[in-house]
Amino acid sequence: MSELPEQAISRDPAYPHWARVPTRWHDNDAYGHVNNTVHYLAVDTVVNAWLIAHAGLDLEHGAVIGLCVESSCRYVESLSYPDAFDVGLRIGRLGSSSVVWELALHRASDGAKVADATFVHVFVDRGTRRPVPLPEAMREPMTSLVRP
Repeated sequence: MSELPEQAISRDPAYPHWARVPTRWHDNDAYGHVNNTVHYLAVDTVVNAWLIAHAGLDLEHGAVIGLCVESSCRYVESLSYPDAFDVGLRIGRLGSSSVVWELALHRASDGAKVADATFVHVFVDRGTRRPVPLPEAMREPMTSLVRP
């Protein structure tokens, strides 16, 4: 996954963060397009990469981890290897222990929207798996992605 160059971020400005996710040869299904499960992989990758890079998520040792409790995807167009996803990321709701991520998936070659997705994280204590308030060090960077 790579960040898009600044000049390429001409997608919907309602999504403040964009990342490119390549497809792989085996992502195409029997119908010749990227299988719907790959869209979810792109969503999960972009959300967690943003958390690691910008909000200090520590996958191995952090006291707080995010668990996906809900996800959805509405498909609009198809995509085929070797094209890539350009994925826009924003937060639709920032709660005390939960985050509703909203994503726009576009075809990199022509910018056509491929899908809209949501991904809901509940942040929990690593040991007890019980919800906990988002640490301020994670919450503060998230505010830059909040859009109504």
